[in-house]
Amino acid sequence: MCAGQGRDLLEVLVEHPRRVDVTAHLVELDERNVDRARTGVDGAGLTGVEVVKADASSTSAYEPLVPADLLLVCGVFGNITDVDIRTTVGALSSLCAPRATVIWTRYPRDPDLLPSVDGWFRDAGFELVSLETGSDGSQFGVGVHRLTALAQPYRPGVRLFTFLEDPDPTGTRRSN
Repeated sequence: MCAGQGRDLLEVLVEHPRRVDVTAHLVELDERNVDRARTGVDGAGLTGVEVVKADASSTSAYEPLVPADLLLVCGVFGNITDVDIRTTVGALSSLCAPRATVIWTRYPRDPDLLPSVDGWFRDAGFELVSLETGSDGSQFGVGVHRLTALAQPYRPGVRLFTFLEDPDPTGTRRSN
């Protein structure tokens, strides 16, 4: 989701012993990032990885890709409102296979939001696997949750989030 140049996955997969067993879809809207991700995929010979140019903020982008065993939601939650984080978390199970894992990141302008995000995942039928914060005091968060409830039915056209035009690093939140 919002895969950018694919670094969250590609840099790990290049050296992984089971890289040929992985089927992945990187969803990204920005054409420059799509081109760079495709170059990285081709250069690494990752034949099971496809870069999909689509709007990751709509569930329609995932229609041919669901259900997924692993979702990476990295770099998204720090660029959307708290309301949109909750909306996105609430809809994620509709994209998941049973027992799917979601890995997410957040650079919190409000460090106290991480427990709330964990709570929203729990409310949506996920269990906490891990929630780590930066050891450097930055409070950068990395969460891992596993779906334990039944997945919600997939619904196309659901708007998950809207990126903030200019996220304010001081913690001030604007509504969309």
